[in-house]
Amino acid sequence: MADKYQVVIVGAGPAGYVAAIRCAQLGLKTACIDAWLDPEGKPALGGTCLNVGCIPSKALLESSEQYAHTRQGLAEHGIGVGEVSLDLDAMMLRKLRVVKELTQGIAQLFRANGVTHVQGRAQLGAERCVVVSQGEDQTTLSAEHIILAPGSSPVQLPTINMDGQYVVDSTGALSFSEVPSRLGIIGAGVIGLELGSVWRRLGAKQVVLLEAQESFLPIADQQVAKLAQRSFTGQGLDIRLNSRVKTCEVKDDQIALRYQDNDGEHDMSFDRLIVAVGRRPNTDGLAADEAGLLLDQWGFIHVDEQCRTPLPGVWAIGDAVRGPMLAHKGSEEGLMVAELIAGHTAHVDYGTIPSVVYTLPEIAWVGQTEQALRAAGVAYRSGVFPFSASGRARAMGNTEGFIKILADEKTDRILGVHMIGPQSSELIAEAVIAIQLGGSAEDIALTVFAHPALSESFHEAAQAVHGQAIHIAPAKTRKARKKPG
Repeated sequence: MADKYQVVIVGAGPAGYVAAIRCAQLGLKTACIDAWLDPEGKPALGGTCLNVGCIPSKALLESSEQYAHTRQGLAEHGIGVGEVSLDLDAMMLRKLRVVKELTQGIAQLFRANGVTHVQGRAQLGAERCVVVSQGEDQTTLSAEHIILAPGSSPVQLPTINMDGQYVVDSTGALSFSEVPSRLGIIGAGVIGLELGSVWRRLGAKQVVLLEAQESFLPIADQQVAKLAQRSFTGQGLDIRLNSRVKTCEVKDDQIALRYQDNDGEHDMSFDRLIVAVGRRPNTDGLAADEAGLLLDQWGFIHVDEQCRTPLPGVWAIGDAVRGPMLAHKGSEEGLMVAELIAGHTAHVDYGTIPSVVYTLPEIAWVGQTEQALRAAGVAYRSGVFPFSASGRARAMGNTEGFIKILADEKTDRILGVHMIGPQSSELIAEAVIAIQLGGSAEDIALTVFAHPALSESFHEAAQAVHGQAIHIAPAKTRKARKKPG
């Protein structure tokens, strides 16, 4: 006989575990099923994000940045530290410790909120039932509502054999036992750039990123992407666009790779190769045939704007449905669905979901890009303020980059904000709030910001929309125009 719940969630990543906690907070009897095991073979909540994605990668990005700064950046501040050495084993142990603390924290939140954690692999059956398999044992759970949050996995290229030692995906790239001297990366997107940055800082002599697309970071504002490419190249990342891998073979502990670009075919040799060409939803085998779950040609689950599937009482959230594969997007969908199940009003504004690249400099944006506005024929004003004119950025010794605000020419409402530079991952929240509340460039310009602070750059970018920025030369501002109203 099936165990009965009001809500059963499949997957305990950022989408699933957030949905589970909120459902429990709303008084619903909730179970969350997850199959993830840590390196010791013990259950670990948090999905890809906490275990082999967002959190461990940011831990290594932080550690590698500290290492590089200690070696190259402290002298400018009058700090001498003598010889600096790398203990990669200790760095990896710190990464694992950070991951373990957070995954255990979710387990504690489940207990505190009364969420039942069911370990095993789940499959959606008919009539709102989920079959959980753990080894040879099977358990069936039934519920009034089922939320599918299976997450995603790295895309594997059919022409490349990932052996887990020499040729790895993003998961394997977080656990190298030594710094590769020559590192190849297939894909110059967010994941490839972040991983390339880590190993370049830690001492890789050559880091080559082979990107099939003709433009660099096409999803970002092109002014931002242009500066980012120049900056990354200066750091030693060899980014080769319009480059498609033809063959890849491991010989004598070396990776022989052939790729093709506009100039023909080329051969290269690497010590390690990372395949970072995107992610795909974990929907293979997620539902039995009799369940009738509808998937599209890429394996995404069909849902409406509120994450309902065509099946009564079945919802789907996170990386397995349309929209950006971002942890915070999945979490917000989890909160929305929990509220809707409880009979409340809720929605997710997909137009205000921020994106971040945690490189150095950091890149972040929200809303529309200039290229999108031009393509749509939307009249807009642009205000740009460089971090080189920020007193706080000067004091930090980190002045690369800028903040750009795009505002509707008629209404002055903020349509998009794009930034590259120090702490952009934190500063972008100000822009998200402004757009979410329907704010205008003038609203931001009339807001008082603390001095000295990096956030003042957001303030002056808003002033620059109307040619009124204080701390940049008049030649760099737009001519002042009559304000709306």
